[in-house]
Amino acid sequence: MSAFQRVDYVDGDTPLVGLHMRPDGPARGAVAVFPTFMNSTPGVEAKARALVEAGYAVLIGDFYGPETPSDFQQAFAVMTKLRSDPDAMRTRLRATIAKLRDLEPDLPQLAIGFCLGGFAVLEMARDGQDLAAVVSFHGILETPLKAKDEFTTRILVCHGDADALVPRSQVMAFWEEMDAVKANWHFHSYSGIEHGFTNRAMLDGSPNPAYDASADRQSWAAMHSFFDEVLG
Repeated sequence: MSAFQRVDYVDGDTPLVGLHMRPDGPARGAVAVFPTFMNSTPGVEAKARALVEAGYAVLIGDFYGPETPSDFQQAFAVMTKLRSDPDAMRTRLRATIAKLRDLEPDLPQLAIGFCLGGFAVLEMARDGQDLAAVVSFHGILETPLKAKDEFTTRILVCHGDADALVPRSQVMAFWEEMDAVKANWHFHSYSGIEHGFTNRAMLDGSPNPAYDASADRQSWAAMHSFFDEVLG
């Protein structure tokens, strides 16, 4: 398997850098991978490589461009800035989807995301982007721009029921929002599981106390089953 290739693209005047990789043989589909609020990390890149090994072309998107953080404090600051303008954030997310289409124009388009990335893929479904399916892993479910129109993107949400960032009231509101626009959605909730359950390690390499091997394994298998169904 080849290495990630740097891909330069832009959102208006903001330069962005993605990471693109293709399988050695024909690809089943093209997947935009939206990372955590830290932007691309070794954990996210490992997930993207696993998708390539399974036969998908991938593009890891860039949330921040030159403002990419180096620690948690910086990450919270730039994430807060990005999310403070919901319309501008959607424009930023669309830039990654558009670049993936440029790179892989003949493949079905899909997206997955972790943490902030999980929120991002749901925003792209709400936005009516031409995506066959999206999968959110421990993503934020609430949005200031609720879906108003029906869309065809199929949705899988993999959620830790003990996620302090996503209380059950937010879960129920999301279900109601999706039902109101007749969305095709699946929701997997893992009891006692906290936010970030797919991340094995912290940035310093220490074990992530929220990591759960069972939820990680089950959610990843659910994604593959979901993609198999969507792609036929």
